[in-house]
Amino acid sequence: MKHYIQHHPWKIIEDGFLPEYNKVSESIFSLGNGKFGQRANFEEYFTGETLQGNYISGIYYPDKTRVGWWKNGYPEYFAKVLNAPDWTGIKITINGEKLDLNTCKMSNFRRVLNMKKGYFRKRYTAEFADGKKVKIKSKRFLSVVNDELAVIKYSIQAINFSGEIQVLSDIDGDIQNQDSNYDEKFWNEIEKSTSVNPYIITETKKTNFRVCVASKTLLLQNGKYVKTDNIQRIENEKYVAENYTLELIQNKTLNIYKYVAVTSSLYHPKENLAKAAYKVLDYASEKQYKKLITEHEIAWADKWNESDIVIEGDTAAQQAIRFNIFQLNQTYTGKDERLNIGPKGFTGEKYGGSTYWDTEAYLLPFYLSTADQKVARQLLKYRYEHLEKAIENAEKLGFTNGAALYPMVTMNGEECHNEWEITFEEIHRNGAIAYAIFDYTRYTGDNKYLIEFGAEVLIAISRFWAQRITFSEQKQQYVMLGVTGPNEYENNINNNWYTSKIANWTLKYAAESINFIKENNTEEFNRIVEKTSLNLELELSHWADINEKMYYPYDEKQQIILQQDGYLDKELKTVSDLKHEERPIHQNWSWDRILRSCFIKQADVLQGLYFFEDEYSNEEIERNFDFYEPKTVHESSLSSCVHSILAAKLDKKEQAYNFYLNAARLDLDDYNNDTEDGLHITSMGGTWMSIVYGFGGFRVKDGKLNFSPFIPEQWKSYSFQIRFRGALLKITINAAGINIENQSQQDCKVIINEKEYEILKNNKIEVLN
Repeated sequence: MKHYIQHHPWKIIEDGFLPEYNKVSESIFSLGNGKFGQRANFEEYFTGETLQGNYISGIYYPDKTRVGWWKNGYPEYFAKVLNAPDWTGIKITINGEKLDLNTCKMSNFRRVLNMKKGYFRKRYTAEFADGKKVKIKSKRFLSVVNDELAVIKYSIQAINFSGEIQVLSDIDGDIQNQDSNYDEKFWNEIEKSTSVNPYIITETKKTNFRVCVASKTLLLQNGKYVKTDNIQRIENEKYVAENYTLELIQNKTLNIYKYVAVTSSLYHPKENLAKAAYKVLDYASEKQYKKLITEHEIAWADKWNESDIVIEGDTAAQQAIRFNIFQLNQTYTGKDERLNIGPKGFTGEKYGGSTYWDTEAYLLPFYLSTADQKVARQLLKYRYEHLEKAIENAEKLGFTNGAALYPMVTMNGEECHNEWEITFEEIHRNGAIAYAIFDYTRYTGDNKYLIEFGAEVLIAISRFWAQRITFSEQKQQYVMLGVTGPNEYENNINNNWYTSKIANWTLKYAAESINFIKENNTEEFNRIVEKTSLNLELELSHWADINEKMYYPYDEKQQIILQQDGYLDKELKTVSDLKHEERPIHQNWSWDRILRSCFIKQADVLQGLYFFEDEYSNEEIERNFDFYEPKTVHESSLSSCVHSILAAKLDKKEQAYNFYLNAARLDLDDYNNDTEDGLHITSMGGTWMSIVYGFGGFRVKDGKLNFSPFIPEQWKSYSFQIRFRGALLKITINAAGINIENQSQQDCKVIINEKEYEILKNNKIEVLN
């Protein structure tokens, strides 16, 4: 773990430049606005260790698969969000010497991510080899008001000299992904110009997405725009720049404003990209910096009014949850149903920036409760739009009759993951997508979505499960063979309980949904039957037979659910038996040793008990928690949140708090020594759930909000907000009890510790312990 980030309720602060942690900081201080984002790379020259990263949502490249042993059914490519043209460059040269943060002597270095206002700033004093000193300040934001605009304000002051300064403001399109399988560059140049404001248009190979990046740079000295004819306009391959030469006067500040427009063919005709970019620059020039940042900060204030969690008495926990919420809000806005959320968001290349099942399992609840209902609906609509591709994916593996297997990794609905134990076997992802439909409709009451879109998805997924499940003559039960569960430290196992459970649940829920539509909307029911060619009697009776005869591994002696067949044949140890130098085991053990061990990467049985907690008593959940948690190494970012929620449910308060803190500060403290690759964006939704679902005991049951809260002893109070079916509630919990304020024009009923209360509009209630 690393502890160089200062604790502050609203800011992420690094005091003093630590080159060995620079790539970690580039991840932590990242910015985004839902449409594009970037790592916190320096504007200046920097020859030290760095991972350059600018990313545009929805723009990807199908990098050719690189595997040693090809198998039928493998995808031909791995989709990757591309490292896009770098527009941040404001490179300084003083009297012929470059300002390089890796070679100059630096003091008073500080970088700050202001989460409340949505900007990144830094400052430092640099000393050149000949003793000349300059003071630098920079401030950068990606507008959430105009999501095609980015702005940099850069200030430089000469401390002990006057001399010539060159300011190189550039756009570099000659970049590549660090994770390119064959060291290939993925962009072709289409067009560029420096005649007015520099711009460059590049196009992705194969996928033919086009992006235009344009910039307008203004220099002000003594409060006046610098008029200089000494501008060198540079055009190289995939590169444009303006190089300004002028005099830097001692103790006078030179301010540089760089407005950047990023437009793409996702939103504009290809032939109009430059025109659209110039329109954004005109917009920025008209409003100017002060108004742009003021409007940006107001927009962020609105976001915080919807989604903030306030913790009193624990600055580390407060900073952590706001950092998680900040990243979630700047990664996804729900404006475009074509977009989803990659595990690293806009902060790195790992996992290709593609969509995983993490979205449905760990992110949907956050957007359901903190944003307009349409935002969560867009996440579900994304999967509906990919249904035909999911059917094609299943067909490639031999499934028929419209069966759908949603991909483990995707950009456009097509599977692009190529590890056999994941691509072919980690099929529980299908269940998470079905569960998300249930979760959404349970929360919102939006049965219209179920009728218009959800039912078709449920039918296709159910057809997959009905074919993937096998009837065992020996057992006279249905079994699930050759799978990988959420615990990826087990491959090709039989009867993983979680996979079997969520598959069987899907079949039941799909049948219930079909019957609901049949009873309530005959016209839509007939449309769905015709469109899906559903054989109502034959298929639903088969699903019902599976429901009745599904085999689940269980140990009667210990009265625990078995993770899979044969789990108890392993040498049963606990994590406390591992030596410190063996952790994490995925970095220190052979894969053979991991597969034979009892150690669990992340919640598996416990993931199912979290989803389906209403079907099990607290005693049953606790027996399984006490058996599996000590064997869990938590080497997935998705692990701690589920354990925190269950620990809270079981009144294991200290464990719940510790799991929360592990999840919340995973990146800030670099727990797993991998933050330099990018942040764990999808696990951040789980961090929010740890507080709201865990400590707050929040659930939706029978169309009503339920709370059974407690407060960690480290906190004085905490509060969060919930949107629910038109109501907006602020929930505050302290040692004395719970206070709920209805901030909407709609009456609302809630259940607190199993007792029902009505909260009138613009009113509040207090329930004491």
